[in-house]
Amino acid sequence: MPTAKYVPSPRDWVREQVELYENSGGTKGTTLRDTGLPVVLVTHWGNKTGAIRKTPLMRVKDGDNYILIGLQRGAPKDPAWAHNLRVNPHIELRDETIVRPMRVREVKDAVERARLWTLAVAAYPPYADYQARTKRQIPVFVAEP
Repeated sequence: MPTAKYVPSPRDWVREQVELYENSGGTKGTTLRDTGLPVVLVTHWGNKTGAIRKTPLMRVKDGDNYILIGLQRGAPKDPAWAHNLRVNPHIELRDETIVRPMRVREVKDAVERARLWTLAVAAYPPYADYQARTKRQIPVFVAEP
């Protein structure tokens, strides 16, 4: 993994959640704000800056793999982290107290994507609403050990 400086998110809630998650060793901050739904912490590298970035994402598992959804709440553009993963697919994923390196790939196969999307929507039903709000196809990534 590249060596770089960590640059916290400019979004207060993201920065605060990352700090709580990490400072507690993965025992606090493990749910999405007030929803109670589990999140993982994805450490990735900025594709333009090379800076370390940390993003809390919904925890959706498929066996030993994690499904990462490039949501951005139905915005017209993919989130910055999705671009980062396309450029550098090596990440570190924290699931509560477990931290491990993983490799990410964007799912392009329609059958595989449909299966994973179904699992993601089952874990977090608003994904379907967000997809309906945007013309872009929300990207689906798989993080594999």
